[in-house]
Amino acid sequence: MQKVKIKDFLISEEKLTFICGPCVMESEEHTLYTANALKEIFKEFDFNFIYKASFDKANRSSINSFRGPGIEKGLNILKKVKNKLDIPITTDIHLPEHAAMTKDILDIIQIPAFLCRQTDLLVEAGKTKLPVNVKKGQFMSPWEMKNVIDKILSTGNKNIILTDRGTSFGYNNLVTDFRAIPIMRGFGFPVCFDASHSIQLPGGNQSTSGGQKEFIPYLAKAAVVVGAEMIFIECHPNPKEAKSDSATVMDFESLKVLLKDIEKIHGAIKKEPILC
Repeated sequence: MQKVKIKDFLISEEKLTFICGPCVMESEEHTLYTANALKEIFKEFDFNFIYKASFDKANRSSINSFRGPGIEKGLNILKKVKNKLDIPITTDIHLPEHAAMTKDILDIIQIPAFLCRQTDLLVEAGKTKLPVNVKKGQFMSPWEMKNVIDKILSTGNKNIILTDRGTSFGYNNLVTDFRAIPIMRGFGFPVCFDASHSIQLPGGNQSTSGGQKEFIPYLAKAAVVVGAEMIFIECHPNPKEAKSDSATVMDFESLKVLLKDIEKIHGAIKKEPILC
Protein backbone atom coordinates (compact mmCIF):
# COMPACT_ATOMS: atom_id res chain seq x y z
CA MET A 1 0.00 0.00 0.00
CA GLN A 2 1.36 3.42 -0.97
CA LYS A 3 2.22 5.46 2.11
CA VAL A 4 0.81 8.95 1.72
CA LYS A 5 2.29 11.54 4.06
CA ILE A 6 0.11 14.38 5.33
CA LYS A 7 1.98 16.96 7.39
CA ASP A 8 3.59 14.81 10.14
CA PHE A 9 1.67 11.54 9.76
CA LEU A 10 1.11 8.75 7.25
CA ILE A 11 -2.24 7.55 5.96
CA SER A 12 -2.43 3.90 6.97
CA GLU A 13 -4.79 1.25 8.32
CA GLU A 14 -2.96 1.38 11.66
CA LYS A 15 -4.41 4.77 12.58
CA LEU A 16 -7.60 6.16 11.07
CA THR A 17 -7.62 9.61 9.52
CA PHE A 18 -10.72 11.82 9.49
CA ILE A 19 -11.48 14.68 7.13
CA CYS A 20 -14.05 16.93 8.80
CA GLY A 21 -15.41 20.44 8.51
CA PRO A 22 -18.35 22.39 7.13
CA CYS A 23 -19.36 21.96 3.51
CA VAL A 24 -18.54 25.57 2.66
CA MET A 25 -16.76 28.49 4.30
CA GLU A 26 -19.53 30.70 5.64
CA SER A 27 -17.26 33.46 6.98
CA GLU A 28 -13.74 33.83 8.36
CA GLU A 29 -15.03 33.80 11.92
CA HIS A 30 -17.16 30.69 11.33
CA THR A 31 -14.31 28.85 9.62
CA LEU A 32 -11.83 29.54 12.41
CA TYR A 33 -14.41 28.60 15.03
CA THR A 34 -15.31 25.27 13.44
CA ALA A 35 -11.68 24.37 12.78
CA ASN A 36 -10.71 25.03 16.40
CA ALA A 37 -13.76 23.21 17.78
CA LEU A 38 -13.04 20.15 15.68
CA LYS A 39 -9.35 20.23 16.63
CA GLU A 40 -10.40 20.13 20.30
CA ILE A 41 -12.80 17.23 19.66
CA PHE A 42 -10.15 15.14 17.94
CA LYS A 43 -7.67 15.71 20.77
CA GLU A 44 -9.79 13.22 22.73
CA PHE A 45 -9.16 10.43 20.21
CA ASP A 46 -6.21 8.58 18.71
CA PHE A 47 -7.15 9.62 15.17
CA ASN A 48 -5.50 11.89 12.62
CA PHE A 49 -7.55 14.98 11.76
CA ILE A 50 -7.63 17.05 8.56
CA TYR A 51 -9.81 20.14 8.31
CA LYS A 52 -11.94 20.67 5.21
CA ALA A 53 -14.04 23.58 3.99
CA SER A 54 -14.76 24.72 0.43
CA PHE A 55 -14.06 28.20 -0.90
CA ASP A 56 -16.58 27.63 -3.70
CA LYS A 57 -19.38 25.13 -4.17
CA ALA A 58 -19.48 25.26 -7.94
CA ASN A 59 -22.07 22.50 -8.42
CA ARG A 60 -24.98 23.79 -6.35
CA SER A 61 -28.45 22.74 -7.49
CA SER A 62 -29.77 26.29 -7.76
CA ILE A 63 -28.25 29.49 -9.18
CA ASN A 64 -29.47 31.18 -5.98
CA SER A 65 -27.62 28.86 -3.57
CA PHE A 66 -24.75 30.16 -1.43
CA ARG A 67 -21.41 29.21 -2.98
CA GLY A 68 -18.80 30.56 -0.57
CA PRO A 69 -16.28 33.41 -0.46
CA GLY A 70 -14.43 32.51 -3.66
CA ILE A 71 -10.89 31.33 -4.16
CA GLU A 72 -8.91 34.46 -3.24
CA LYS A 73 -10.72 35.23 0.01
CA GLY A 74 -11.21 31.55 0.77
CA LEU A 75 -7.50 30.73 0.51
CA ASN A 76 -6.65 33.64 2.79
CA ILE A 77 -9.04 32.19 5.37
CA LEU A 78 -7.57 28.70 5.05
CA LYS A 79 -4.07 30.13 5.42
CA LYS A 80 -5.13 31.70 8.73
CA VAL A 81 -6.59 28.38 9.87
CA LYS A 82 -3.35 26.60 9.06
CA ASN A 83 -1.10 29.19 10.69
CA LYS A 84 -3.17 29.79 13.83
CA LEU A 85 -4.22 26.22 14.56
CA ASP A 86 -1.35 24.21 13.03
CA ILE A 87 -3.65 21.60 11.47
CA PRO A 88 -3.54 20.05 7.98
CA ILE A 89 -6.17 21.38 5.59
CA THR A 90 -7.86 20.41 2.35
CA THR A 91 -10.33 21.91 -0.04
CA ASP A 92 -11.68 21.05 -3.46
CA ILE A 93 -10.54 22.66 -6.69
CA HIS A 94 -12.58 22.98 -9.88
CA LEU A 95 -10.29 24.35 -12.57
CA PRO A 96 -6.77 23.31 -13.66
CA GLU A 97 -5.36 26.74 -12.72
CA HIS A 98 -6.63 26.28 -9.15
CA ALA A 99 -3.93 23.66 -8.53
CA ALA A 100 -1.04 26.12 -8.72
CA MET A 101 -3.02 28.73 -6.78
CA THR A 102 -3.64 26.38 -3.84
CA LYS A 103 -0.48 24.25 -3.66
CA ASP A 104 1.39 26.42 -1.15
CA ILE A 105 -1.51 26.46 1.32
CA LEU A 106 -3.17 23.05 1.13
CA ASP A 107 -1.92 19.74 2.51
CA ILE A 108 -4.24 17.75 0.24
CA ILE A 109 -5.91 18.75 -3.01
CA GLN A 110 -9.43 17.36 -3.32
CA ILE A 111 -11.04 16.61 -6.69
CA PRO A 112 -14.87 16.68 -6.65
CA ALA A 113 -16.77 13.61 -7.82
CA PHE A 114 -18.29 15.27 -10.87
CA LEU A 115 -14.81 16.30 -12.04
CA CYS A 116 -12.94 13.05 -11.42
CA ARG A 117 -12.60 12.29 -15.16
CA GLN A 118 -11.27 15.75 -16.09
CA THR A 119 -7.79 14.97 -17.35
CA ASP A 120 -6.39 18.51 -17.28
CA LEU A 121 -7.58 19.01 -13.71
CA LEU A 122 -6.06 15.73 -12.51
CA VAL A 123 -2.76 16.36 -14.28
CA GLU A 124 -2.36 19.86 -12.88
CA ALA A 125 -3.22 18.60 -9.39
CA GLY A 126 -0.65 15.83 -9.80
CA LYS A 127 2.04 18.30 -10.85
CA THR A 128 1.87 20.01 -7.46
CA LYS A 129 3.28 16.79 -5.88
CA LEU A 130 0.77 17.26 -3.07
CA PRO A 131 -1.43 14.33 -2.07
CA VAL A 132 -4.46 14.29 -4.39
CA ASN A 133 -7.74 12.96 -3.02
CA VAL A 134 -10.10 12.05 -5.85
CA LYS A 135 -13.76 11.37 -5.17
CA LYS A 136 -15.15 8.55 -7.31
CA GLY A 137 -17.98 9.89 -9.43
CA GLN A 138 -21.35 8.48 -8.44
CA PHE A 139 -21.68 7.55 -12.12
CA MET A 140 -18.53 5.41 -12.13
CA SER A 141 -17.61 1.88 -11.14
CA PRO A 142 -14.74 1.43 -8.66
CA TRP A 143 -12.53 -0.33 -11.22
CA GLU A 144 -12.73 2.71 -13.53
CA MET A 145 -10.74 4.64 -10.93
CA LYS A 146 -7.61 2.92 -12.30
CA ASN A 147 -7.80 5.40 -15.19
CA VAL A 148 -7.86 8.26 -12.69
CA ILE A 149 -4.80 6.86 -10.94
CA ASP A 150 -2.91 6.56 -14.22
CA LYS A 151 -3.57 10.21 -15.06
CA ILE A 152 -2.05 11.38 -11.79
CA LEU A 153 0.81 8.88 -11.97
CA SER A 154 1.70 10.33 -15.40
CA THR A 155 2.99 13.40 -13.50
CA GLY A 156 5.25 11.30 -11.28
CA ASN A 157 3.01 11.89 -8.26
CA LYS A 158 2.22 8.72 -6.29
CA ASN A 159 0.49 10.51 -3.42
CA ILE A 160 -3.02 9.44 -4.32
CA ILE A 161 -6.14 8.86 -2.21
CA LEU A 162 -9.40 7.50 -3.62
CA THR A 163 -12.76 8.36 -2.05
CA ASP A 164 -16.05 6.52 -2.38
CA ARG A 165 -19.18 8.65 -2.00
CA GLY A 166 -21.99 6.36 -3.13
CA THR A 167 -23.35 5.36 -6.51
CA SER A 168 -26.36 6.72 -8.39
CA PHE A 169 -29.42 4.54 -7.94
CA GLY A 170 -32.33 5.89 -9.93
CA TYR A 171 -33.35 9.52 -9.60
CA ASN A 172 -32.22 11.60 -6.59
CA ASN A 173 -30.80 8.63 -4.71
CA LEU A 174 -27.45 7.07 -3.90
CA VAL A 175 -26.51 3.67 -2.54
CA THR A 176 -23.22 2.46 -1.10
CA ASP A 177 -21.62 -0.68 -2.46
CA PHE A 178 -18.98 -1.51 0.13
CA ARG A 179 -17.20 -3.76 -2.36
CA ALA A 180 -15.84 -0.52 -3.82
CA ILE A 181 -13.51 0.00 -0.86
CA PRO A 182 -11.51 -3.26 -1.14
CA ILE A 183 -11.63 -3.00 -4.95
CA MET A 184 -10.03 0.46 -4.91
CA ARG A 185 -7.60 -0.52 -2.15
CA GLY A 186 -6.50 -3.28 -4.52
CA PHE A 187 -4.91 -0.61 -6.72
CA GLY A 188 -2.40 -0.02 -3.92
CA PHE A 189 -3.57 3.37 -2.66
CA PRO A 190 -5.42 4.35 0.53
CA VAL A 191 -9.18 4.73 0.37
CA CYS A 192 -11.44 7.24 2.06
CA PHE A 193 -15.17 6.86 2.61
CA ASP A 194 -17.34 9.97 2.37
CA ALA A 195 -20.12 9.22 4.83
CA SER A 196 -21.81 12.60 4.34
CA HIS A 197 -22.35 12.64 0.60
CA SER A 198 -23.13 8.92 0.45
CA ILE A 199 -26.43 9.61 2.21
CA GLN A 200 -27.24 12.61 0.04
CA LEU A 201 -30.37 12.75 -2.10
CA PRO A 202 -28.96 14.82 -5.01
CA GLY A 203 -31.47 17.42 -6.13
CA GLY A 204 -34.03 15.62 -4.00
CA ASN A 205 -35.74 18.86 -3.03
CA GLN A 206 -35.72 20.08 -6.64
CA SER A 207 -33.83 23.32 -5.98
CA THR A 208 -31.66 21.81 -3.22
CA SER A 209 -30.28 18.39 -2.32
CA GLY A 210 -31.81 16.37 0.48
CA GLY A 211 -30.23 13.74 2.66
CA GLN A 212 -30.68 11.08 5.30
CA LYS A 213 -28.05 12.00 7.88
CA GLU A 214 -29.39 9.43 10.33
CA PHE A 215 -27.53 6.81 8.25
CA ILE A 216 -24.12 8.48 8.48
CA PRO A 217 -23.06 6.50 11.60
CA TYR A 218 -24.06 3.16 10.08
CA LEU A 219 -22.18 3.71 6.84
CA ALA A 220 -19.11 5.23 8.50
CA LYS A 221 -18.75 2.28 10.86
CA ALA A 222 -19.24 -0.22 8.05
CA ALA A 223 -16.57 1.51 5.96
CA VAL A 224 -14.05 1.09 8.79
CA VAL A 225 -14.84 -2.61 9.00
CA VAL A 226 -14.23 -3.19 5.28
CA GLY A 227 -10.88 -1.42 5.32
CA ALA A 228 -11.16 2.32 4.67
CA GLU A 229 -8.12 4.15 6.02
CA MET A 230 -9.93 7.48 6.04
CA ILE A 231 -13.44 8.74 6.83
CA PHE A 232 -14.87 11.99 5.48
CA ILE A 233 -17.70 13.60 7.47
CA GLU A 234 -18.92 17.14 6.97
CA CYS A 235 -19.75 18.76 10.32
CA HIS A 236 -21.43 21.96 11.44
CA PRO A 237 -22.18 23.43 14.90
CA ASN A 238 -25.77 24.19 13.84
CA PRO A 239 -26.76 22.01 10.87
CA LYS A 240 -30.16 23.65 10.40
CA GLU A 241 -28.36 26.95 9.81
CA ALA A 242 -25.72 25.54 7.46
CA LYS A 243 -25.53 27.47 4.19
CA SER A 244 -24.77 24.32 2.20
CA ASP A 245 -25.82 20.67 2.57
CA SER A 246 -27.75 21.23 5.79
CA ALA A 247 -29.45 17.86 5.26
CA THR A 248 -26.18 15.94 5.29
CA VAL A 249 -23.87 17.66 7.79
CA MET A 250 -23.42 16.17 11.26
CA ASP A 251 -23.55 18.20 14.47
CA PHE A 252 -20.52 18.17 16.73
CA GLU A 253 -22.11 16.25 19.60
CA SER A 254 -23.24 13.45 17.29
CA LEU A 255 -19.74 13.36 15.83
CA LYS A 256 -18.28 12.76 19.30
CA VAL A 257 -20.62 9.82 19.86
CA LEU A 258 -19.73 8.33 16.48
CA LEU A 259 -15.99 8.72 17.07
CA LYS A 260 -16.29 6.78 20.33
CA ASP A 261 -18.02 3.93 18.51
CA ILE A 262 -15.49 3.93 15.67
CA GLU A 263 -12.62 3.94 18.16
CA LYS A 264 -13.95 0.67 19.61
CA ILE A 265 -14.60 -0.89 16.21
CA HIS A 266 -11.19 0.02 14.80
CA GLY A 267 -9.48 -1.18 17.94
CA ALA A 268 -11.13 -4.56 17.49
CA ILE A 269 -10.54 -5.07 13.77
CA LYS A 270 -6.93 -3.92 13.61
CA LYS A 271 -5.97 -6.92 15.69
CA GLU A 272 -6.60 -8.94 12.52
CA PRO A 273 -4.86 -7.92 9.27
CA ILE A 274 -7.04 -6.77 6.37
CA LEU A 275 -6.24 -9.15 3.51
CA CYS A 276 -6.76 -7.01 0.42
